[in-house]
Amino acid sequence: MKLNTLFLLSCLILTACAGMPKSVSPVENFELNRYLGTWYEIARLDHRFERGLDDVTAEYSLREGGGITVVNRGYSNEENDWKVAEGKAYFVDEQDIGYLKVSFFGPFYGSYVIFDLDSDAYEYAFVSGPDTSYLWLLSRTPTLPKEIIEKFETSAKNRGFDTSKLIYVDHSRSQ
Repeated sequence: MKLNTLFLLSCLILTACAGMPKSVSPVENFELNRYLGTWYEIARLDHRFERGLDDVTAEYSLREGGGITVVNRGYSNEENDWKVAEGKAYFVDEQDIGYLKVSFFGPFYGSYVIFDLDSDAYEYAFVSGPDTSYLWLLSRTPTLPKEIIEKFETSAKNRGFDTSKLIYVDHSRSQ
């Protein structure tokens, strides 16, 4: 009985972490091959795994055997050193829907929901996690035009994210 309860609880926790805010819908007509490569983190809501990091990038590449390799990299001014985390990602639904699950810690996955994307050139992406405490603005370059940042802030605020807590990432080492 305890084993069944533990299994059911584990399934519920993993499902919850791979969910998304009700106010967010993943982009459709997503093209993975156009999304692969390096993305610069322009803004984020802070979490302990990124706290104090600047010059943050994410590199996406195809995994041998399927899925996506994710390499996140950021500079810690406090430790005067680069921090690197490697993970894996898989589509939750169809591969043309911008809804993935990502893991940096064994069998535990979290949501990666692309809810807005520059569909012409794949130059910026708005990304959410499982709830409104996870939010990122990504770009192919270390800076973005003010209009895109304002669009991101407005879009995120309208979806229930606390944009007053956004951190804008310093990319002085990247330029």
